[in-house]
Amino acid sequence: MKPQFLIGAASSGSGKTTFTMGLLRALAHRGMKVQPYKCGPDYIDTQFHSLASGNVSVNLDTWLASERHVRSLYHSYGKDADVCVVEGVMGLYDGYSGMKGSSAAMAALLDIPVILLVNARSTAYSVAPLISGFARFSPDVRIAGVVFNQVSSTSHYEYLKEACRDIGMECLGYIPYTKALKVPSRHLGLAWGAQKRMDAQMNQAAELIEKHVDIDRLMEVCSTAWTAGVEKMECQGNMTVAVAKDAAFNFMYRENVAQLNRLGKVIFFSPLKGDALPEADLVYLPGGYPELFAHRLQKQERLMNELKEYAERGGRVLAECGGMIYLSRSLTNRQGDKTYRMSGVLPLDCTMQNARLHLGYRKMDMAGEEWRGHEFHYSDMVCPDACPSVAVLQNAKGMEVKTPIYRYKNVIAGYTHWYWGEKNIMDLWN
Repeated sequence: MKPQFLIGAASSGSGKTTFTMGLLRALAHRGMKVQPYKCGPDYIDTQFHSLASGNVSVNLDTWLASERHVRSLYHSYGKDADVCVVEGVMGLYDGYSGMKGSSAAMAALLDIPVILLVNARSTAYSVAPLISGFARFSPDVRIAGVVFNQVSSTSHYEYLKEACRDIGMECLGYIPYTKALKVPSRHLGLAWGAQKRMDAQMNQAAELIEKHVDIDRLMEVCSTAWTAGVEKMECQGNMTVAVAKDAAFNFMYRENVAQLNRLGKVIFFSPLKGDALPEADLVYLPGGYPELFAHRLQKQERLMNELKEYAERGGRVLAECGGMIYLSRSLTNRQGDKTYRMSGVLPLDCTMQNARLHLGYRKMDMAGEEWRGHEFHYSDMVCPDACPSVAVLQNAKGMEVKTPIYRYKNVIAGYTHWYWGEKNIMDLWN
């Protein structure tokens, strides 16, 4: 038996991330080995999870990957943990098409119970029909208990407990209303020195959860039999892969890096520090925050020149979002009053002006295979005619989107963050 559960909510904005971070930190303070997971493609919440728990969080996504692969990831990373915690996405039953890809579908796939987080601000006994509806909606989903968020007082909590008693639902506690636990801008993630502030908030959330949530009872009602997963076959190659990794470039799926390691050897380097470009068979430039560090990146002329020379020689480069920005000629800030020089590998110019969010699942056919990923960015590329797209992308519903994929020699670049946890990324160049 092992405590394992998914933290779901009635809707986005209920406080899932705050509760998850606080609970992960509280369990870590108890000396437990916690394995966190994130339902969906989000990179930023997994960074929060890792900081809170001390263990690298894993994305679980049934649109990006097969159900078999997702189950394998869950069991392989969680087998040595004392407790497994999956943070859901959006509302419990919200998916990319009905329930498909939802947190509820993930809980059913993994056969784990759900802890439902309910935002109780400005409501009391009315939570009874809401919780009852969520609990009865799907026979494949078991809600083991409820935690309330933004509770104004102990008397408020008594009304909420009464509602749970009357519908036969386990009430596990609450988080008092406080402005101090507000999570900073998600776009900034843990950049700009936010880690120290987030660390303090996690400790504060952990203290509140220890005081107001019955963690022992939560662990008890969520303890279920652990099923051994299918072990993945490890295939070791002899390639060398250079991966950019620092505060400016850090959006990468854990299993993608594991797949790169199976190709041979992964060498990390920092564009911010101006590390020399390692000799490699493939250079991977993941997404991140180049716009926040553009003034520092443009000073590292040696590395940018090495990268351009590598590309001109026909070296393989995969650049995603922020990595593509680094390959462009220039990056203009949000105000439009400052333009920074980038490496100039691609005849593109990036701008943060008039920034608007582009996000969603993406898929394309390339090299005879279907590739799936996720798009999340605010910037735009200008002068696209100089470098036309080499593939047509679609969203999760099969509708064409304008997101481009660029190719120059053996450089493949685009805004999409691809998932290749059960593929060989080298097939892109076949």
